[in-house]
Amino acid sequence: MTPIRFFNRRTGSLETERVYGDFWLRLLYGPLPARPVLHAVAKRAFFSRWYGRRMKQPASRRRIAPFIAKFGLDCGEFADPPPSFATFNDFFIRRLKPEARPVDPRPHVAVFPCDGRHLGFPEAARVDAAFVKGQHFDLEALLGSPELARRHARGPLVLSRLSPADCHRFHFPADGVPSDPVFLNGFLFSVSPYALRRNLAYLWQNKRFLTKLRTERFGTVLMVEIGATNVGSVRQTHQPGQPARKGSEKGYFEFGGSALITLFEPGAVSLAADLLEHSANQTELYAPSGTPMAE
Repeated sequence: MTPIRFFNRRTGSLETERVYGDFWLRLLYGPLPARPVLHAVAKRAFFSRWYGRRMKQPASRRRIAPFIAKFGLDCGEFADPPPSFATFNDFFIRRLKPEARPVDPRPHVAVFPCDGRHLGFPEAARVDAAFVKGQHFDLEALLGSPELARRHARGPLVLSRLSPADCHRFHFPADGVPSDPVFLNGFLFSVSPYALRRNLAYLWQNKRFLTKLRTERFGTVLMVEIGATNVGSVRQTHQPGQPARKGSEKGYFEFGGSALITLFEPGAVSLAADLLEHSANQTELYAPSGTPMAE
């Protein structure tokens, strides 16, 4: 399978991703048909709950130091030191120091809601070639609403993919008032490029939460948090109906890789030039939360 390459905005270079669970992802989503039993088990919620519980056991703590070393994480960014984490999941949902992720203060700028590898598209209705040409992107299925799909079909869309090595706290991209998150049930397929190259539909077949963020400057912004294999759960920590500041925490993913989609109304923003440039070449852009996504 082709290695996962992305452009790192921080370093200004093209890099190859070190993939957690690479062997199993290649086995499940590689060029040969996935092993039927293994594939059927991996997509089910009970498997992710079982694995999530393992990551909450005290014995999982021994995984923390090797994980930090393998992925070269900067412990100086952590709000709490590694010895303070009682389990691997405690480490996985770690908070970062505010100064590690400064939020762009300019009011005309919308920021990335999470650390991750991002793809941006000027029109949500034209995301078909995100990973493999010929796949159809079903916006109505993703949002669970024909009305919302029609309203946002011609507006920009950003797909943010979080690898297990990323901080899994996610935040608001702009000042606004969030609605109650709507839960849309589904499976828990992987959302790694290995999997999405095989079937883009995993994005709207998986369990997900949809929130409407009503803003003065950008209209209504939709945020869709997507669960994936081994994601124990998606936790919402914000207060629906209460004003939220740009960059403030919205929630977090428990153990596993996951994804978040941000959609804007037509004409509300123009996506960042580097995001559009690399996405046009089917290359993800790595950028941390709080940095410019659109304006």
